[in-house]
Amino acid sequence: MGLLSLGTPLPWEESRQYSNHIRSNGLEQLINMFNAASKRQDDPFLWGDELEYILVQFNNNTHRAKINIDKDYILEDLNKPGHCEYDLALRNNTNFHPEYGRFMIEATPIKPYNGESLNDYLFVEENMTKRRIIASKAINNPDIIPLTITSYPLMGIGNFTEPPSQPNGDASKSLFLPDEIINRHVRFPTLTANIRKRRGEKVAINIPMYQDETTAKFDESIPLNRGLFSEDEEPILGAALAGHIYMDSMGFGMGCSCLQVTVQAPNVNKARYLYDSWANLAPIFLALSSATPILKGHLADQDVRWNVISKSVDDRTAYERDVEPLRPGNEFGGVKLEDQGKVQKIPKSRYDSIDSYLGDKLDDDDTYRFFNNELNDNNQPLNELVLKKLISNKDKHFDLPLAQHFAHLYIRDPLVIFNERINQDNLSDTDHFENIQSTNWQTIRFKPPTQKAIPTNHDTPGWRVEFRSMDIQITDFENAAFATFIALLGHSFLLNSEEWNFYIPISKIEENMSRAHFKNPIFSTKYFFKKDIHSPGFEIDELSINEIINGSSQFIGLIKIVENHLKTQYNIEISSNGPYSRFYYYLKLISGRASGELISPANYIRYFVLGHETYQKDSKITEEINFELLEKLNRISKYDDSQGELSEFFGNELSLYLVENKVNSEV
Repeated sequence: MGLLSLGTPLPWEESRQYSNHIRSNGLEQLINMFNAASKRQDDPFLWGDELEYILVQFNNNTHRAKINIDKDYILEDLNKPGHCEYDLALRNNTNFHPEYGRFMIEATPIKPYNGESLNDYLFVEENMTKRRIIASKAINNPDIIPLTITSYPLMGIGNFTEPPSQPNGDASKSLFLPDEIINRHVRFPTLTANIRKRRGEKVAINIPMYQDETTAKFDESIPLNRGLFSEDEEPILGAALAGHIYMDSMGFGMGCSCLQVTVQAPNVNKARYLYDSWANLAPIFLALSSATPILKGHLADQDVRWNVISKSVDDRTAYERDVEPLRPGNEFGGVKLEDQGKVQKIPKSRYDSIDSYLGDKLDDDDTYRFFNNELNDNNQPLNELVLKKLISNKDKHFDLPLAQHFAHLYIRDPLVIFNERINQDNLSDTDHFENIQSTNWQTIRFKPPTQKAIPTNHDTPGWRVEFRSMDIQITDFENAAFATFIALLGHSFLLNSEEWNFYIPISKIEENMSRAHFKNPIFSTKYFFKKDIHSPGFEIDELSINEIINGSSQFIGLIKIVENHLKTQYNIEISSNGPYSRFYYYLKLISGRASGELISPANYIRYFVLGHETYQKDSKITEEINFELLEKLNRISKYDDSQGELSEFFGNELSLYLVENKVNSEV
């Protein structure tokens, strides 16, 4: 997760004096990166995925399932040469990384997949399966399971950690979450505290609560009488909203797991085109992957994690959010007095959907194939000094939309500065740039290469684009299906960049993100989409996700695009038999989710809760519900149909296929 430097992180009171220094030098690093890599061409289509696991500890005697917070040392074992766990990971092309939560693990392939190779697409699921197995071997406790769930259901409710811990930490000052859930690396508690300090109050995450027969009007889990910190009174002052699940710490958001896909484009302009073309797919696939109906022990009236994370890292002051502060006179939070006159209104959190297109600039030309700057209709705030410097750059690497993109990122302050890394060599270092870049968490991320990525050095990654919106899925099969589908779409888009126009006004993508947060977002609403991708214009229509995925009279459908791509590029027909049948079932999963033939993870979880014998129609998750739900999801993740869950979740055809066609799991 982001930039992990070694050293001494500065608290907000000290770090804020260096904000302009970080921005200024980060900008120089960015310009040097473009100077080095702008002429780079013909990079192969490589790609990779990221999965995040939550460590759940089951106690079959007490029927309790908690998150484990003392097995994080396995990351050292998995990354230290000479350890048997490290050797095992290395042999199996798996790499493990720290995440925000001490109870979390991130895993990726070591080497990227070759996007030109069919066999590499088929290897993705095997690699994911091996990551899970290797993590379990490192944990070496059969009661602790790495599950790919978006959010632990009882996060912040009662005694939910193993070993037990109390919510009394100085970093988060949370009413619900102990600081012991935070990764031990000094960056993470500092990041947590600095977001709170800059904002001037704790983050306030209010998610609509599912309304049932006896649901309380106010979140009853809030301890209204605690007096440990002055911030404890914030819910009473207005931070907590009636009819909502109230959460007050970064851990509620960054403790969620997701699935991300990164691809390498041939050059900078193709990367810009892919970034723009993927932009409107982000809300579509957020909805299609929806797997988060439970938050902080309550059923939510939505199905996805995105806005939870968005609110959990929202460091904007009350003035920047254009709201009244909880305490009079605190409009500018932790912003220095001399800087308050420069503060501008910022409509969105630094974790949110993209705010502008980059433009599909033509090679060796200052024009665009389809893009028009009027499409960037969000009126995003900009750092005008950054914009001016990039536009006037003598090497002309930054046209207006590209300069606006970075100028928008640079309205943010750096959140964690390491004392030992304040002064850097801008010709070779990138930490100051990444300090800003990696804490702008958007649905799509444009990833420039480092200064080492000169045109002749193809050993260093080139121009990359990251697809970041999806909720993680329960099984490796689902995660592989979504990851390969996004990668195949990306490859087909790049190969058809001269013909396919996915542009719609950016404000319509913003609306689509809002609609993706409806309950049952696959079927309860329609989404703005390009009416004809072969038209150079920007005519839009409202389509259901079923129409977008499976096609309609107006749009061929994304499934058909992938099928045609596989046929054209690899000369294969998709069928349920033969060496490439896995593709058939990947597409069947995605098609079935869109059509309603297959249930979404969010609906599956919600219906289990609503039908449980201990559910009191009060929107609350009991310990028994939590334990049995996680047991059920664990069995599904292992393709165990002994109690019929696999068939319930995947349907008869898919479940039978998965039971009879398990991928190679030998490590």
